[in-house]
Amino acid sequence: MPTSIVPSSLPGGTARGHYATIPSPQDPYHYQVGFNNRFASEALPGTLPLGRNTPQRCKYDLFSEQLNGTAFISSRATLQHAWFYRIRPSVVHRPLMKLEKYADLEGNFSSANPKVEYAPFGNVWNDFSLPEESAKVDFVQGLKTVCGHGEATSREGLAIHVYLANTSMTNKAFCNNDGDMMIVPQQGRLDIQTEFGRMMVRPGEIAVIQAGIRFRVSLPDGPIRGYIQEIFGSHYELPELGPIGSNGMALPRDFETPVASFDIDISSWQIVYKLAGQLYTCTQDHTPFDVVAWHGNYAPYKYCLERFINSATVDREQSDPSIYCVLLAKSKVPGVNLTEFLVFTEKWAVTNDTFRPPYYHRNVNTEIMGMVYGEWYGTSHPLEPGGLSYEPALMPHGESIEKWREATTAKLEAQRVSKDSIAFMFHIHPHVAVTEYALKRCPNMYVAPVDMWDNIQGGFLDHLERIDEDLKAAGLPALGLESSLKTNGKHVKGEGEEETTTNGVKIAVENGPK
Repeated sequence: MPTSIVPSSLPGGTARGHYATIPSPQDPYHYQVGFNNRFASEALPGTLPLGRNTPQRCKYDLFSEQLNGTAFISSRATLQHAWFYRIRPSVVHRPLMKLEKYADLEGNFSSANPKVEYAPFGNVWNDFSLPEESAKVDFVQGLKTVCGHGEATSREGLAIHVYLANTSMTNKAFCNNDGDMMIVPQQGRLDIQTEFGRMMVRPGEIAVIQAGIRFRVSLPDGPIRGYIQEIFGSHYELPELGPIGSNGMALPRDFETPVASFDIDISSWQIVYKLAGQLYTCTQDHTPFDVVAWHGNYAPYKYCLERFINSATVDREQSDPSIYCVLLAKSKVPGVNLTEFLVFTEKWAVTNDTFRPPYYHRNVNTEIMGMVYGEWYGTSHPLEPGGLSYEPALMPHGESIEKWREATTAKLEAQRVSKDSIAFMFHIHPHVAVTEYALKRCPNMYVAPVDMWDNIQGGFLDHLERIDEDLKAAGLPALGLESSLKTNGKHVKGEGEEETTTNGVKIAVENGPK
């Protein structure tokens, strides 16, 4: 059995006087706090060298090793890297071998790939099924790609996966070389051991593990299910606050990064690497989690979504959904984000004379929504915890006519919305392709009724008498169609050249100042 060495003399293994979180029954680990900080953590006092990164000889004969998340010549503001001081360097492993292709894993979303499809129709998936008890499936084996954009080797684009697992990774680690992974648990905690230390991540929290970092996932609560957004070539950032000012949205101090801990283990280990959506494996005769100390800002972290501070309109009108943005990743186009991660938590709705549900819209971004827990208040389609919905870019969507009638006639009072619920959205700028797995091999796909929008009939024609009065008051000719529409099927052509058909009556109107 391995021997785990964790800091004990100081809280979280941090320097004396520094702040670290306090363990809880749900989470037994300490964390350093802050977003994109340059942390320093050591499990054994004095193992971090001072004033240099590569001393001629490290304390206890540890090996120094650097991990880069950005190019060497990146600006100081964007540079991300970390230094490890470990028992053995990462090069100590046997040769790599290519694993058999995972049918449900994709890393290439080119329109030339026959296993993905760009289509203008939306999709909804009910909760994704957990593995059968007889099949032992760990986190890596349970990865399934739903959709994505771009291609991993171009370092531009992203992939959306679900994970479905029922067994812990034992003497096995995973390293994703394609991109940074945002993990959104929906069922069951994930006990994640990384080279930087340990994180316990529950539903209601998210974790980000950057490219090139080795980690393993254990299941303290049994089977797990959740979502992953993987970004190629970019890193997650906090959104700008703009006129919100200094405070609000996701606070930097609420992001938590592991403290150094290490194992002494000389048993056989398997390391699985992902590159371009393909898996490779190698073995080694010791644990990869032997980092005694580290420093830098390229480190995994987690965040509690319940801590998100909502900012919204408190008088009238709706705010854009960007006010719900927790993290974003920039694209190569200035001013355009590759993706934004939005969260919808419990909050007050207080606006007056405002249509409060999401309005009918056609969005330049693709919207992919998931539910962590609770009930979704939308009515155009179901959204179950553990399920997903996909609305492609520029295609129309919105609420049912029943919800519209309710929202346009209700007495508006302050109300608590999203009570005991967390939903989220991956708000993705480019067009997104859906995989063969999601379209053809998912038994949980929701089939919407073909007539779901047939009962939306506009009330405009119920106001023709008032419309004529208003036109006359404005000095404009009346439509004069009220009597004509009473005879269904009678064709009337008004002023103008184009014709439309309503209830069997052809109407053309070209009205304006004469």
